[in-house]
Amino acid sequence: MESSGQKRRFPPPWRVDKSSKDCYCVRDANGVTLAAIYCRDDLHRMKWAGYNSHLTSDEARRIATAIARIPELLMLRPGFYSRKGGDKRWKPSHPYHVALRDSYVRGNWDRINALCAYNGIPFDPTGERIIRDGSWCVYEFSRQVDALMFWDRFEGRWLRHKDFFYPDRPDDMPVMRVPPNFEKLYKKNGR
Repeated sequence: MESSGQKRRFPPPWRVDKSSKDCYCVRDANGVTLAAIYCRDDLHRMKWAGYNSHLTSDEARRIATAIARIPELLMLRPGFYSRKGGDKRWKPSHPYHVALRDSYVRGNWDRINALCAYNGIPFDPTGERIIRDGSWCVYEFSRQVDALMFWDRFEGRWLRHKDFFYPDRPDDMPVMRVPPNFEKLYKKNGR
């Protein structure tokens, strides 16, 4: 095998194709159809009774796009390791831990709580406090992608064993969605 010094790039795992006027297909990298989402815009335009259960093309496209993102959301990013070993309080079901500065949490609790709720990210405090260049609160996550978005958005510290770990931010990392006018609302209320 010839080595050119470049990293091996994999094709995007799943993609969405509009195979016909009434169908969006989710296909893997080999072109195999994994899901077909059907829609009927013509039935919605006619307002026929009983056809409200059919999807519009926009709804079908959004569902297909969400299905195509499943591998991205489940993909483990290298360098962001679980917090194995050590304390018995660390749950195997929640292996990813992120620490936030206590003063940051106290000043931004409403914002943190609102953004996590909007993105469906359950963040659970472990009750653990780390005293290192200030006081830090530790939060645990079951999925790596949730911990990554939390770490990135709220200036957290990734934890590996009992130490802070400073991985590089991946280019392809998903980010938290922000509701419309969210920043305006918090600036206006002085938060």
